[in-house]
Amino acid sequence: MRIVSLSCLLLGLVVTAGCGRLPGQPTPSQVPLEPQQVTNFVALYRENCAGCHGSHGQGNAALSLSNPVYQALVDDATLRRVIAQGVPHSLMPAFARSAGGFLTDAQVDILVRGLRANWSKPNAAGSAKPPPYAAPTNAPGEARRGEAVFAKFCARCHGADGTGGGKMGSIVDGSYLALISNQGLRTTVIAGRPERGHPDWRNCLPGEPMSPAQVSDVVAWLISKRPAQSGQPYASSSETRN
Repeated sequence: MRIVSLSCLLLGLVVTAGCGRLPGQPTPSQVPLEPQQVTNFVALYRENCAGCHGSHGQGNAALSLSNPVYQALVDDATLRRVIAQGVPHSLMPAFARSAGGFLTDAQVDILVRGLRANWSKPNAAGSAKPPPYAAPTNAPGEARRGEAVFAKFCARCHGADGTGGGKMGSIVDGSYLALISNQGLRTTVIAGRPERGHPDWRNCLPGEPMSPAQVSDVVAWLISKRPAQSGQPYASSSETRN
């Protein structure tokens, strides 16, 4: 009888041990998620965006995503498209799997919602309405007029010919223009780069915001400064949506 009882006790211990976590076995919270399972905005932003846009969206190699004027300028559809498809002729890659990236559509949506929740501010543009994000197709801008716009609104910081002087550096450097799309130029003119002291479209000339036509014209002038080289990676002058 004693032998039988001891056997039952040992069997019970074995069964009980089999149902528990073995020594050294990770808990479910310690098991790394598969990339497509990550649903935390902070983790997604850190792994995919922070390297270029700054750990807190403050800007780095790329523009500041925490700039409330930028957040007021772009709508959700634009944010989703840029994240998912990237920006041709620029350093912004496509992140959606459908476009060759690594993120699911759900993860792209999480990034869009997170950007809004963290950095969008109501009435960031005040009573002024920002110029359209993309240049109207029927009014893409005129470089000839843009030269005068540059002289009026930009030259005091970027120099009379755009090669630098005063507060800012060259805006017509070929290497810079090779790495920024037409839309990137337009976005910078409108939203500014506050992390670098670049004002938005309202404050280039105190008391006189740039009109939508002036924004398009000065961007056309900047585009005209791209060096023409065989096989150049620059965006074409007709590109206005990226």
